[in-house]
Amino acid sequence: MTASRSPADRATFTTMEAGTADDWAIIATEFARYAQGLADRVLGHLKLLDGDFGGFPVDRLTHSLQTATRAHRDGRDEEYVVCALLHDIGDTLGTFNHPDIAAAIVKPFVSEEYHWMVAHHGIFQGYYFFHHVGMDRNMRDAFRDHPCFALTAEFCAAYDGPAFDARAETLPLDFFEPILRRVVARPRNSIYRAALEGR
Repeated sequence: MTASRSPADRATFTTMEAGTADDWAIIATEFARYAQGLADRVLGHLKLLDGDFGGFPVDRLTHSLQTATRAHRDGRDEEYVVCALLHDIGDTLGTFNHPDIAAAIVKPFVSEEYHWMVAHHGIFQGYYFFHHVGMDRNMRDAFRDHPCFALTAEFCAAYDGPAFDARAETLPLDFFEPILRRVVARPRNSIYRAALEGR
C-alpha cells in the first residue's frame, strides 16, 4: 500500500462508523492515486511467473505471453488479449483456484462474457488432461447450456491449450504493456466507478 506523507494525509477514525466526510475525502484521494498504479502492480506480479515452470515445457510467463500472442495474432480485441495475458496470473497465490484470482483482477475491466471465460477456464482446460490425473475430463459439461460455453471452450482450444511450445512466437511483455494499461485504465464494472468518475 502507498504510505501517506504525514498524519495530516490520513483519516483520524478508529472505527469505520466514526468516519467523517473529511476522512473519506482523504481516503478517496489516496484511492484514486493508488488505482493509477494498478497496471504497474499487475505487470510486477506477472513477472513473478518468469522462470516458474511447475513441470511444464515452458515457464508460466512464457505460457501467458504465448496465449496472449496467439489471441492478438488472431485479431481478438484488447480486453480478450488482456484476459489471455492474465488468465494464469493467480498461479502464485491461488494454487488451488487460480482462475478465481485472475477473474477477480479482470472483472472491473472486461465484459461479463470474458470474465466468465477467465473464471471457468480451469474447468474447461481440464478436458485436455483431467483424465490423466484421475479426474473427469468432461466436468465442463455441467456448463454445456451456458451462453459462454463455446467462448470458453474456444479459448482453451485455440489459445490456452497450444501455448506450451518453446519455439512458438512469443511476443514480449513490453509489447502487451500498453494494451494492459489501456484496458485497466477504464473500469466499467466496479462499485467504486461512480466515485472515481466524480473526482
